[in-house]
Amino acid sequence: MTSRERVAEAVNFGTPDRVPIDLGGMRASGINAVVYHELKQRLGIHTPTKIWDKLQILAQVELDVLDRLHGDVVPLEPGLSRWAGQRADDGVPVTLFCGQRVTFPPGTAIRTEPDGSWMHCDSAGTAFAHMPKDGYYFDYVRSTMSGDQINPDAFRPPTTVPDEELEALRARADYLFRETDKAILGWGFSLSLLGMSALLSDNITQGSLDNWLCMLMTEKAAANDMMARYVDAVIACLKLYHEAVGNRCVAWGIASDDAGTQRSELVSPELFEEMIKPHYTRLCDWVHTNTPWKTYLHSCGSIFRYIEHWIDAGIDILNPVQISAANMDPDELMEAYGGKVVFWGGGCDTQSVLPKGSREEIRKHIKRNIAAFGQKGGYVFTQVHNIQQTVPVDNLLTMFEAAHEFGSLTPD
Repeated sequence: MTSRERVAEAVNFGTPDRVPIDLGGMRASGINAVVYHELKQRLGIHTPTKIWDKLQILAQVELDVLDRLHGDVVPLEPGLSRWAGQRADDGVPVTLFCGQRVTFPPGTAIRTEPDGSWMHCDSAGTAFAHMPKDGYYFDYVRSTMSGDQINPDAFRPPTTVPDEELEALRARADYLFRETDKAILGWGFSLSLLGMSALLSDNITQGSLDNWLCMLMTEKAAANDMMARYVDAVIACLKLYHEAVGNRCVAWGIASDDAGTQRSELVSPELFEEMIKPHYTRLCDWVHTNTPWKTYLHSCGSIFRYIEHWIDAGIDILNPVQISAANMDPDELMEAYGGKVVFWGGGCDTQSVLPKGSREEIRKHIKRNIAAFGQKGGYVFTQVHNIQQTVPVDNLLTMFEAAHEFGSLTPD
């Protein structure tokens, strides 16, 4: 099977020749640029390391690396499309605090503060993210809690996409579809209904996570109206994206909604079903009616009691499957939802096993997870969220070796 065929078979609950593997197919299955560069050196690949996600310092994973690691998925999104086709020399060279030299996308502006920390600035020179000296990634400067009261009337999410962005996306989709056999995972302008505070923390709308969660309980009509406008905007943009890239994508990321904590869901399942689910349903209905794409949702944390509602709403694929969170045991997930939703993740715990485990512990852990999730098809292997800077390269190589080895075996 080609990678494209393998992933298509998996997301349709068929039986591929092996479990597909994803590294860097989206911003939550990526790898920190420092450890990525070390990995390339170990593989004998000596190329400049380009930054894809500037805040998380994630590397653009090259096709040669994917091939060596048996990777099956490539990303397609507006922020990457133009930069992916450019030479590293076209970007902005930066030496990270650890001494690793990388290249950021053209136009990146990083200002060094008197204390040695970095400020990430927009085109006007206004700082919007901060990295402390010797830090690993940027955090937004804006507050996410205890902000001003939300003004529902001021919430007007964008409903169009610049032509140059659409053209870059179309060109990149054409290239990936023509020149590779990889499955293409699309992403752009997705929902974040429980995390809408990220959209509300600008100079016009204001707002914060705590105020937004209160609105879901105390100002339901206004909250529903805001979410309806949000879905309208996402559908308008997805229509343009689909016109640009057509049917080349196996799935599209329609939501990045971190709806769980380490211990439980963020709001009660009853409130979720009442307030959030109907808006997911409307968006999924549009995608399934107007495109061949599978709907892909990213949500970290303990989200067991939401999954049935997402499935009912029309979500096809769930990532990152945070198996270290409460109530997220692979066997229990499969018993409840196996064959009903594609689990894209859960392959290796990145909180403790991948950074700290021995070779045998990692292999045993991955064998167990693949055996659980691979029982009924509908599984794509990737680690739980992004690979961090301090993960030993030997552990990475062990993970991909085990994923390929055990994913090629028929479960007992």
